[in-house]
Amino acid sequence: VAQSANFFRDESGYLQIQGTRPQTLAYGLTDSPAGLAGWMIEKFRAWSDCGGDLESAISRDELLTNISVYWATGTTNSASRIYYEAMNAGEFQPIATRIEVPTGCAIFPKETVRAPRPWAERAWNVQHWTEMPRGGHFSALEVPDLLVADVRSFYRTRRS
Repeated sequence: VAQSANFFRDESGYLQIQGTRPQTLAYGLTDSPAGLAGWMIEKFRAWSDCGGDLESAISRDELLTNISVYWATGTTNSASRIYYEAMNAGEFQPIATRIEVPTGCAIFPKETVRAPRPWAERAWNVQHWTEMPRGGHFSALEVPDLLVADVRSFYRTRRS
């Protein structure tokens, strides 16, 4: 809970700007490859389980590929706009109705926001809970082997 509070205090500026003024941000990031790289790398470094050394978690090639995809496709605006749409639809509120779909949770130690298991179980029908040894918000890039193994493990139990 304290880690989540620290995240919202120190790291959630992106949420406010993308949730309220995504178009303004998109113009700046679409106009400047250096600006786009700076914006994205700052998030990768802050939200990855890298201890300050980003390339220990995500390779330079993976970072540049990710940034290049946004740059070449001009999708900075659509990537930011989802925050605006969610915020205006009230999607950043606590879940009011429990979701009964069987749910698997992979809990990475450096994820930006992590709910304690009892809280998650009040909101979702948690059938699978794995506390990972490493990884952060970008787990698919940081520790893809752990993520894939856990997804497979969860779905193995869902087969009829």
